[in-house]
Amino acid sequence: MSSKFVIHGGKPLTGSIKVSGSKNAALPCIAATILGNTPSTLQNVPKIDDVFKMLEILEYLGAKVDWQKDNLIIDPRPIISKILPHSLVESLRASILFLGPLLSRFGEVKMAFPGGCVIGKRSVRAHINALRDMGAEAIETQGLLHLKLKKNIPTKIIMWEISVTATENILMACANQNDKNLISLAASEPHVQNLCQMLSKMGAKIKGAGTSSINIQGCKALKGVTHKVTGDYLEMGLFAIAAATVPGSKLEITGVETDHLDSFWNKFREAGVKFKLEKCKATVEYTKKLTSFSKLDTRIYPGFPTDLQAPFSILMTQSHGVSRIFETLFESRLNYLYELEKMGAKIEIYNPHQALVIGPTQLHGTNVESCDLRAGATLVLAGLIARGQTHVFNINYIDRGHEKLEEKLNKLGADIERREI
Repeated sequence: MSSKFVIHGGKPLTGSIKVSGSKNAALPCIAATILGNTPSTLQNVPKIDDVFKMLEILEYLGAKVDWQKDNLIIDPRPIISKILPHSLVESLRASILFLGPLLSRFGEVKMAFPGGCVIGKRSVRAHINALRDMGAEAIETQGLLHLKLKKNIPTKIIMWEISVTATENILMACANQNDKNLISLAASEPHVQNLCQMLSKMGAKIKGAGTSSINIQGCKALKGVTHKVTGDYLEMGLFAIAAATVPGSKLEITGVETDHLDSFWNKFREAGVKFKLEKCKATVEYTKKLTSFSKLDTRIYPGFPTDLQAPFSILMTQSHGVSRIFETLFESRLNYLYELEKMGAKIEIYNPHQALVIGPTQLHGTNVESCDLRAGATLVLAGLIARGQTHVFNINYIDRGHEKLEEKLNKLGADIERREI
């Protein structure tokens, strides 16, 4: 049974909202529990579909999983080495995060190629080459990723690209080895830093987290820990855009450090949004006179996050003038623009990476379909400011990454109904 959102637009959003734990931080932390010799307790884990799928894989491997209120307790001790089949990983790109910890713990890993959102080609090459550098052998197997750890080689591991999940995989692989490794061209996102904090608590020695050069001294006897998953700065950005664009709105958004979004706030300033920042709180209010800007180009952290490019287009539709989108990371991430055009947005799509948004435009409700997680959240934002009813289909994508999004927005004054279809 599938569901859709029915949104009655134009309802002001007011009050205070605390964002959930970050999906992008929770998933690698869940995978990292494999490395502990005792159970781990993860706090602030969002109860979303991607988390449930990760836990399903852990339980398939033999782990014991238990929710105690908002705490997730994982006992990895019963885990055995098994092939991860296509049926378990086909819809979850993040299942690639099991590659590093399983290889490190058992010396060998076999898994089907992972799936997930269709937002462009995301090769596993960066993962394989990093693990090869530390001493793994990739074995050619039809339809499977198959790696054996021959010997951990203390070395400088130069990442083939600045990939978040590949950086997380090599960190987990190195954390359970006794040798020292230097990871160069490492990703520096807040969720990578959060994983480094967890691995450090478990017993690894890590220096340089948050930079492009990370030194890691592993430890064969990593222990289970209690660790808090960082708040979702992407969700903070989503609520901030809603507050800035829905007439009559004013929101206080908490639960994450606002400096995780420095490049985002710079764009808010450029557009003329009314907002105030504190360490872990942003206050944003509706801004009637928004100004277009020359270019929004996505970059690796701390540049503008690709996951907020689609939601930010809603602000562009309400800005005076022409704004340019330049998506530098994924070639299929602009597909949602065709759905916004159905709602009346004035858009010129040049190629898979570039488009113009001409505003301001009054959006109107209609039937639209999510094509990935961030696109789905974007269409919800569009529905909040549209006249009439907006029906958003394929909301399973939204459920993958947002915990009870419609419930949170309804508590702030929105009118969103989830209907089975």
